[in-house]
Amino acid sequence: MLKIGKEQFKKDYIEKFIEMHGTELSEGTDYNKYEALAGLTRDYVVKMWLSTNKRYNDTGEKQVYYFSMEFLMGRMLGNTLLNLGIRDVCKEGLSDLGIDLERLEEMEEDQGLGNGGLGRLAACFLDSMASLNIPGHGCGIRYKRGFFEQKIIDGAQVEAPENWLKNGNVWEIKKPDKAQIVKFGGHVRVESRDGHLIFIHDDYEPVLAIPYDMPIVGYENDIVNTLRLWSAEPLSDEFDFSSFSRGEYSKAIEYKNSVEAISQILYPDDTLYEGKILRLKQQYFFVSAGLQSIIRHFKNNGVGIRDLDEKIAIHINDTHPALAIPELMRILMDEEGLGWDDAWRITTNTISYTNHTILAEALEKWPIDMFKRLLPRIYMIIEEINERLCGQLWNRYIGQWDKISRMSILSDGYVKMAHLAIVGSHSVNGVAKLHTEILKKEEMTDFYYLYPRKFNNKTNGITHRRWLIKANPQLTALLIDTIGDSWIKHPTDMEKFERFAHDRSVQGRLYDIKRDNKVRLSNFIKRTQGIDVDPDSMFDVHIKRIHAYKRQTLNCLRIMALYNRLIENPNLDIVPRTFIFAGKAAPGYYLAKNIIELINSVANRINNDPRVNNIIKVVFMENYRVSLAEKIIPAADLSEQISTTTKEASGTSNMKFMMNGAVTIATLDGANIEIRDEVGDENIIIFGLTEREVLNYYQTGGYSSTSILSSNAILKQVVEDLMNGQYSSDKDKFKPIYESLITYNDEFFVIKDFDSYIKAQERADILYRDFTEWNKIAITNIAHSGIFSSDRTIQEYATGIWGSGYLYKNL
Repeated sequence: MLKIGKEQFKKDYIEKFIEMHGTELSEGTDYNKYEALAGLTRDYVVKMWLSTNKRYNDTGEKQVYYFSMEFLMGRMLGNTLLNLGIRDVCKEGLSDLGIDLERLEEMEEDQGLGNGGLGRLAACFLDSMASLNIPGHGCGIRYKRGFFEQKIIDGAQVEAPENWLKNGNVWEIKKPDKAQIVKFGGHVRVESRDGHLIFIHDDYEPVLAIPYDMPIVGYENDIVNTLRLWSAEPLSDEFDFSSFSRGEYSKAIEYKNSVEAISQILYPDDTLYEGKILRLKQQYFFVSAGLQSIIRHFKNNGVGIRDLDEKIAIHINDTHPALAIPELMRILMDEEGLGWDDAWRITTNTISYTNHTILAEALEKWPIDMFKRLLPRIYMIIEEINERLCGQLWNRYIGQWDKISRMSILSDGYVKMAHLAIVGSHSVNGVAKLHTEILKKEEMTDFYYLYPRKFNNKTNGITHRRWLIKANPQLTALLIDTIGDSWIKHPTDMEKFERFAHDRSVQGRLYDIKRDNKVRLSNFIKRTQGIDVDPDSMFDVHIKRIHAYKRQTLNCLRIMALYNRLIENPNLDIVPRTFIFAGKAAPGYYLAKNIIELINSVANRINNDPRVNNIIKVVFMENYRVSLAEKIIPAADLSEQISTTTKEASGTSNMKFMMNGAVTIATLDGANIEIRDEVGDENIIIFGLTEREVLNYYQTGGYSSTSILSSNAILKQVVEDLMNGQYSSDKDKFKPIYESLITYNDEFFVIKDFDSYIKAQERADILYRDFTEWNKIAITNIAHSGIFSSDRTIQEYATGIWGSGYLYKNL
């Protein structure tokens, strides 16, 4: 914990401002003042950072490297001040200078390094590793343009570049002396030297990987770990003048553009061949650069390469970094001279893998021809891995060709990355109990029976420091007033708060806190979108990536049905509601983009209809990001977690909402089951098909959306409203949604679960009217949310997978 008094801070801040801007504080803009505060904070952090790295080098502690395509960090300033333990000092000192800390925090751009739950989980894990004194570091890509900035124009999503680096990034330190070369294309020739085969990569396209390091500050423990992000640059900045002079203009800039595209944006559209190539390039780029960097640092510390797995743990977050397996094999064999068996032992002992989905679209596979041309040496290694795997399978499953083909890494013209990740790692974990069981017994059952000891569960978690202490300071104060502050470092101590579930005074304080948060969000919505919402209405919130399986469509049809009921019966007795949506659709995912259009069309219709707009409102908040979630989640009354059962691996927004006192309405999917088990059936609202019912439909058929529709007049009407001009003069506008429900037989059971969902919503309406019961449920959820802290998750990873020690000296 940084020890600094208010007066010293003020002195340091004024000096930093003058140093950076060459003018008096009174002359500066809010952004100038933010830059000075962030710069000063970084200065404070750097000393701890250097000390931490020295400690790791001196003690030889095992290092964990977390490889992920995404790190959805959000804003750094507020969280860093909090973890340093100086946020209150800074707030008071700045106030003395006439500066509002919250205003400066709003000046910071969200870092454009992720999109959804995968990236936010990675960010929470880094926070927890640092806070638990685990030497754990992140490795990813420094996306110059992020995913995209979402604009809603005429109700539709329009993608704009996410220019988060337009003013630079005060938190990063460029390390050009640590650059690595990554090789693409070319060909591999084989020579024999002293009885050993030597593989030489020729005629490749070199890409320079430049690292940018950012500090990850532990909570009040003087530990600062590192997030290393790689930027792709040409090996030489020299302009190809000869090509330009010959009139070959495109060739002169082709190499530069090709290289820089690698670290431009997250998830380029891969519907076309060029997009697939770019995605594969990105994945190999950061994996190769990261592994080369790790090995170089490891060897500099004087430890023998054969002991790598004793000192290094590498974790791959989903299949995107699965190329770490053949790349580590390449380095160990081609550069370090190890034989296959030794290299394979070290690789599999070093690497562990988290699976995040059972969706076929996310279980990556790459065309073999494309893969071979781009990564010739890596493909050779994968071929050998696959040959040895198939030999093992043949000895075990003699004659079972279907099973062997099913399990092969190379089959049907593709390289299957999930298979590679399972075979080449010592641990495969799911992220919620149900998800892990589905992996073991359904999706990856062949591999589970081959490697039963590899499979394990590690239920996801969230960092309560950002999602409660930072995002909801009033609720934090209430918890400290009632149960003390031990829960900050031991989050399961929040269970003590359940003693106050029936305390009317505490219920009243919780209600007031929630209403204050709703007023702030209402003001933000009015300021940014011009919509008046009633803070005394129920805030019914559905914020997450837009995807058919997350079933924003189900929510929308429910709202449409409610609208029809209110038109028919203006005196309908319901609790006023504000329906809040937010989320991005992948640029090439046209059904998801159509869902956004439907939400906004429904909002436009309802919000402009004076017959109902004092009872219900619909708001779609554009450009969903971490800083927006921090405003929405503390204000939510009802948390929509309504994915099709078996499809959501875990979810983490469900945990953030419960931690902030929202009541969950949910299917028995992902971690919703574990939330239900923690809080009890009476403190969560459950609906919909069970896991076994869903799997039976998928396996044996028998589901017909049209037959259900024909017997449900309310549902039939809202589905017809998609195509009858009710919500658009273009009657075909919502045809993609209509066809997904009818023509393609409702893959995600929206129609099937509709009635159950309506009944669940009616229960929510009844509960919300009962002040005592609703707040009792909210307190119970808060009290049981500590188990879903990422601190618990990371302790399980450290002891169960990484073999990494963690110290509790500051806890």
